[in-house]
Amino acid sequence: MKSYSVIGVMSGTSLDGVDLAHCQFSFENNTWTFEIKAAITYPYSSVWGEKLQTAHQHSMESLKSLDKDYTILLADYISRFLREHELPPIDFIASHGHTVLHQPERGLTYQIGNLPELAKLTGHKVICDFRVEDVALGGQGAPLVPLGDRLLFGDYEACINLGGFANISFESNDKRIAYDICPVNKVLNPYAITLGVEFDEGGEIAKASTPNKNLLLKLDSLKYYSETAPKSLGIEWLEAYFFPLLESSGLSSEEIIATCTHHFAKKIANSLRNSSRVLFTGGGALNSYVLELIASQTQAQIILPDAKVLHYKEALIFALLGVLRDREETNVLASVTGSSKDHSAGFIYVP
Repeated sequence: MKSYSVIGVMSGTSLDGVDLAHCQFSFENNTWTFEIKAAITYPYSSVWGEKLQTAHQHSMESLKSLDKDYTILLADYISRFLREHELPPIDFIASHGHTVLHQPERGLTYQIGNLPELAKLTGHKVICDFRVEDVALGGQGAPLVPLGDRLLFGDYEACINLGGFANISFESNDKRIAYDICPVNKVLNPYAITLGVEFDEGGEIAKASTPNKNLLLKLDSLKYYSETAPKSLGIEWLEAYFFPLLESSGLSSEEIIATCTHHFAKKIANSLRNSSRVLFTGGGALNSYVLELIASQTQAQIILPDAKVLHYKEALIFALLGVLRDREETNVLASVTGSSKDHSAGFIYVP
């Protein structure tokens, strides 16, 4: 096949909700092109938000029960998307699921919502669970988006996504290199919530406060930042190393937001030293203040795409990873994850 109609499904660590994108792919002259035909985010209820926020603390037995319930929830969202948008026939659904555990150093990564029942409940072929094979092969299981960056956004010297965490991908010596740079919304949003808002819109809270130099020094000295790629971050790292520094600082939420915003901008800018044109996507790319801080510390040109790509790039790329898996072509790069080999990952389920 040279043309594919796929629904990409993504739930990220920011817990904004479930992103769904109907994507059309074409493959001609050894080049992939795409169009996002329709896209939407279904927000999580407060109950589901709480369940997912604390999922990594649950027992494995409890997680398996949550997995079943979450698979039903995803199926409901997908069926609703199909119904509300009156989409043309699709070839399959490519779903990331939601990460509840990510400890690759222990050979463990767990994305719920990837059960075979998803195909039965939606009535469509499903390709999902893209990370587990990579971890079994000794990799980080993340990030997986960089292959899509190479195939769909190769005109940019680097791609950065600002979500729960900031991650970057770029070409170096004919290899795709990628890693998580630092946290972003996974830290900023909880402190914004303590001030009665869901997030720091436009970075206004950070802009109105002053960063704390002592906390900046402590954050800068975290061991993760001196490690070389491949490397990735998860909520477990935040709880073990990052949040304790914030909580023991004695600072107000406003000061913490300002300090972290400056810290994140510095780390992101440092990652762009050798880049000229950089594509920024993800909800965090709407934080104009953090982009302003990044721009002041790098010569790189910051480029924002159209709204569909900005918000739904990860759902788009997981749809592409599903296409590559369906074609039995490489969709995970060892140069990115550190696994023992490039491979074609993902389980395929039919109704």
